[in-house]
Amino acid sequence: MNSNISISSPIVSVEWLHNNLEASHLIILDGTINKVFDPSQTQIPNSRLFDIKKKFSDVNAPFPSTFPAQEQFQKEARALGINKDSLIVVYDDKGIYSSARVWWLFRSFGYNNIAILNGGFPAWKKANYKTEAMKNYTGELGDFEANYKPENMRFFDDIKQASKNKTHRIIDARSESRFNSLEPEPREGLRMGNIRNSVNLPFTDLLDNGVLKPKEAIEKALSERADKEDPIIFSCGSGITACVLALGATISGYKNISVYDGSWTEWGSLVN
Repeated sequence: MNSNISISSPIVSVEWLHNNLEASHLIILDGTINKVFDPSQTQIPNSRLFDIKKKFSDVNAPFPSTFPAQEQFQKEARALGINKDSLIVVYDDKGIYSSARVWWLFRSFGYNNIAILNGGFPAWKKANYKTEAMKNYTGELGDFEANYKPENMRFFDDIKQASKNKTHRIIDARSESRFNSLEPEPREGLRMGNIRNSVNLPFTDLLDNGVLKPKEAIEKALSERADKEDPIIFSCGSGITACVLALGATISGYKNISVYDGSWTEWGSLVN
């Protein structure tokens, strides 16, 4: 098997992964959010659990899934055996949901040899490919090196300026009813609403049952909100599904894109 295999797209199919399972530099990450080790659950063979909440977030921050420090990300990635030349494929149990956050985290730390499994674990099982009991990674440390790309992430003060001065297109990935204050936020005590001067594009509009829609449909949905030359900030509830929009934008050829880390959880808590 060719150890120099690389990924030219941010998405790979379950067929591609099945055909390359034995690639020597391949690392498969299970990026399902809130997942804990449970040997009664199944996984794609040789998967390693990427714990967004506890290992790859700033757990001391006031808001959930907060962007980690470069040192923390590098240390935890190495603990999963990830190397500078690893080929990473990430999936989640919902199709495409939190796997996009994992992909965007790696890109934000300067690593692009990573792709999302289109359709995730449901598509893998639907194809009747082999699974195994969930197991912990106990192998050697990797030599992964993180290199933070600040242009990929936006924080509260950035959004204050962008919202006030309309310097960026702010696109919110929450559902239409949450964006328009027609249903309460899932986070208890968080007020309803949206960021001033933002527009809505529910992340689910880019998917069919957890599988990405064709590129043409994704491009059309995005083009109705922003031009390809526009600087764009994607937001959502807590910085997870905004990364699905970042994925769609990357596939569609948008270049100047970023994700608001705190998203509505932070904004709705700090802004009246």
